[in-house]
Amino acid sequence: MILSAEQIEYNLRRSRWLVDARSAQNVSHAGFHPAPKYARTNGKADEGGNLKIALIGTHGVGKTTLAYEVCSLLKKSHYNVELVAEVARQSPFPVNAQTTLEGQLWILHAQIAAELEAAPRAPIVVTDRAVLDNYCYLVNKFGRQPQLEAWLAWWMETYSLLIGIPIVEEGIPRDGFRSEDRAFQLRIHDLLIELLASAPFNRLPAQAIWLDAQDRSNWAERIVSAALPLIESAPATHLRNRSAR
Repeated sequence: MILSAEQIEYNLRRSRWLVDARSAQNVSHAGFHPAPKYARTNGKADEGGNLKIALIGTHGVGKTTLAYEVCSLLKKSHYNVELVAEVARQSPFPVNAQTTLEGQLWILHAQIAAELEAAPRAPIVVTDRAVLDNYCYLVNKFGRQPQLEAWLAWWMETYSLLIGIPIVEEGIPRDGFRSEDRAFQLRIHDLLIELLASAPFNRLPAQAIWLDAQDRSNWAERIVSAALPLIESAPATHLRNRSAR
C-alpha cells in the first residue's frame, strides 16, 4: 500500500501537531525541554556536534537494557553521555501489529525530536533504536513509502555508529508492552536487514555492526570498544564530564 503525497502530508502535519501537544510528557528519557538549536552533524563527534550511537534491531532482544549498560560504562570512564530511550512506549496510538499510520508517524517524529533534545545536553548520545528500525513497523503494516525514505535516509546520516542487536534464542521477555509473537519479531528483523541492504539506506556513512547472538556476555564492552576510535578522535574536553577534568 503506497500512500499518496496528500495522505503523507496530511499525516505528517497531524503527527507534528501531536508531538508538539505532548511535548511536556517526556516522550523519551531525553525529554522535551527548551534547548539550544541543534546543528545536524555528519556523524563525527567534533566541537559543536555529537557522536551518536544507535542500537538497532527488532523488539524483545535487549536493546533497552544494553543501552543503559553502555551509558553506564561510558559514564564510569567519565564521558558525558545522554540516553534516548524507546519513544514508542509513550505513543498514544496502538503499537505492535495493531499499529496505525498516525502512530508510526508519531513515533518517527518523536524519535527525531528526542534526539534533537538530547544533543545539546551531552556530546555522546546513545539511542535505543534509530529511525530506520522504527520505520520497519510502518513498512510491515503499510509497505515502503518512497516519500518518507529520502527524509529517513537523510536523518540516518546523523548516526555515528549503528549497532545491530540480533535475535536471541531465549524468547521475548514479557513486559506488557511489546508483542510476544516470535514470527512478528522475526519479520521486523528481516525487514531491517532488507532495508539496510537496499537504496537509499545502503549508502549510509555508518554501516551497521552486528553483535554475536551466541556471546552476550560482553556486548556492552564490545559496543564501547567500537565507539572508542570515534570518541578518541574528538577533543577530549568536549566529551569528558567537567567533573572529571
